[in-house]
Amino acid sequence: MSKLWQARFFTTVNQLRDLPRTQVPEIAFAGRSNAGKSTAINILTNQKGLAFASKTPGRTQHINFFSIGGAHVAMHRKDPTKVEDIQALLVDLPGYGYAEVSGDAKLHWQKLLGDYVQRRDQLAALVLIMDSRRPFTELDVQMLEWFAPTGKPIHCILTKVDKLNRNESTNALRQAQQVLDSYVDEDGNGFPFTVQLFSALKRVGIEEANDKIIELLGLDGDEAGQHDTQADGPDENAGRAD
Repeated sequence: MSKLWQARFFTTVNQLRDLPRTQVPEIAFAGRSNAGKSTAINILTNQKGLAFASKTPGRTQHINFFSIGGAHVAMHRKDPTKVEDIQALLVDLPGYGYAEVSGDAKLHWQKLLGDYVQRRDQLAALVLIMDSRRPFTELDVQMLEWFAPTGKPIHCILTKVDKLNRNESTNALRQAQQVLDSYVDEDGNGFPFTVQLFSALKRVGIEEANDKIIELLGLDGDEAGQHDTQADGPDENAGRAD
């Protein structure tokens, strides 16, 4: 059983001053609205409704935190989480990229996300969710360039590969790796950027993503040999606008 299956809602914030004062490692999930971010979080945590996608894409402007540890899978979801037992936090960042969002909301999003990804000491890595058919939009690149100077890892998940044939999937992965390899620091060294293919519908890349996230959180010592998944997990085509 994956450690990620222990995830449970911890808190939501809309201002940097309200960020949790925990000192455990965090991994943040970012992505364009409709790229499949909520679906990816839900299938990786083996929960159908942990990450919520607004019916109006781009409207959710909060940062949601989910705790790992401090709870057992069998515990009632409303039982209080003991902060001292939390081992890590999964962080669901607001989706971005819809023109219908007001100018003020966009500015708030840019300030909130930019400051969080650049300045949050507890943030161990970023998981960037992109539709494999339309990767590296302008805002995806902006997120990459906000985060790259921290020197921390970015793991890119190319979703919905079930909509591509084998050659298209191979090319999408190769081209994404080329884009990531083009980012170098002032000394010419590459950044710790990785990429993989993913499909919730066809259950492609779930184990790979799980293992990478666990590794980046430093929890891999607790996961040896645990690679169970459930055949009836969340469906990528469940109508979410995430």
